[in-house]
Parts: sequence; structure tokens; C-alpha cells
Amino acid sequence: MTKLEINSAAEMKKIGAAIASTAKPHDLLLLNGDLGAGKTTLTQGIGYALGVRRPVKSPTFTIVREYAEAKLPIYHMDFYRLENSDLSSIDLNSYLSEPGLVIIEWPEVIQGYLPDQYLQVVIRRVDDSWDPTKRTLEFRPQGKRNELWVKDIMNKLQ
Repeated sequence: MTKLEINSAAEMKKIGAAIASTAKPHDLLLLNGDLGAGKTTLTQGIGYALGVRRPVKSPTFTIVREYAEAKLPIYHMDFYRLENSDLSSIDLNSYLSEPGLVIIEWPEVIQGYLPDQYLQVVIRRVDDSWDPTKRTLEFRPQGKRNELWVKDIMNKLQ
């Protein structure tokens, strides 16, 4: 497990850019963290680095936002409001088979439907009242490709 500490939204976006520059088609990125932890901010960094010029917003109410114009298409999903793990409203397997990057916020809601190869990033606020932007990011890769992906991300950040 690799762990980073960050102190600003700009740093979160920089990490997103490193993730974007090392992502490959069919990669699956799972983002875990409380409300307001920075999952969408990280995704904004990914989107901007891949050439998305429109606002990258949370898909909390739409469940899926597609950014097909990106250098590597992005399928950004948020399952926070999904009722009873009911995936009938989207075809998850179709998105997973697309040659793009699938980013899922709140993946624990549908964990049983996910493949066993992915990169999970756990974002936690650091309880520090004088600096509300402090976060830790834990990278938890599942599978060889994702272990290599984390190494590539860390190399980009150096």
C-alpha cells in the first residue's frame, strides 16, 4: 500500500494528472472517501489532464457522466444514491468493456458486481482544525497491472 499526504485541492488535481498520464484503456479506478473528501476534485485533475475542457462535475444525481472527448474516454460514476445496489439503470459491464478509464465513487455500494482487478484510492481528511485541506491518499492496487500503475503514478509525482 502506498500512502500520500496532500495539503490542497491543487495537489489533489496534480495527483489526478499523474493518474491520467499513466492510465490505460480498460483501467478501473475506485475512489473511496467521505462526502467532501476530494473524490471529484481528484477526478477533475484526471479530466483536465486528459483534455476535458468542460467542467468535470460529480455524477451524484446522474449516476454516470461520460467524457468521450478526452484523450482516453472517461466514464465517471457515483453510486452514492443508488437504491438497493440496483444497477438496472446502467449497463456497468458495457462501460467496463469500453476502451476508456472507468472511475467509480462509492464503489462499496456495488462491490459484488465489480471485477477483481482495479486500483482503489482511499481518501481521508486529516483531523486538523487549522488546515481543513489536509488529506491522506492510500493507493490499494489489486492485480499486477494496477501495482505497476501505482509505481508509474509515484514516478510521475517525483
